[in-house]
Amino acid sequence: MFAVIRTGGKQYRVAAEDLIRIDKVAGNPGEIVEFGEVLVVGGDNVTLGAPTVSGASVAAEVVEQGRGPKIIAFKKRRRKNSRRKRGHRQEFTLVRVTEILTDGAKPSREAGASRKAKPAQPANPAAEPGTPAQPGAAAGASTG
Repeated sequence: MFAVIRTGGKQYRVAAEDLIRIDKVAGNPGEIVEFGEVLVVGGDNVTLGAPTVSGASVAAEVVEQGRGPKIIAFKKRRRKNSRRKRGHRQEFTLVRVTEILTDGAKPSREAGASRKAKPAQPANPAAEPGTPAQPGAAAGASTG
């Protein structure tokens, strides 16, 4: 099943578990955002909206809020000693589509919690109790 959504003045074709980079939307990483402007819902039978599909929405989990690469706008007027340099970084939101909803269904909160975080690994595996922190730093070892 796929859907075409509109956000930030652009249209995106999405399916479940897709990772897309869209213009900035409000939300912290781990939160669920909902896109209500669904233009097409496809799969076995295709539903076209006029202009949107009523009762359809797409739920997505915010993965990251970030900024794109720096774009330099440099303007020069020759022979006039006139130069202008201006930089810009576009803000974006990286989202993972969790589910495509139809018939006015609400997003399930388990969608964002379904991905289990990996257990934290110790920064230094040799720093366990009873073992020296660095090789060669055993008790009684001399450096001279």
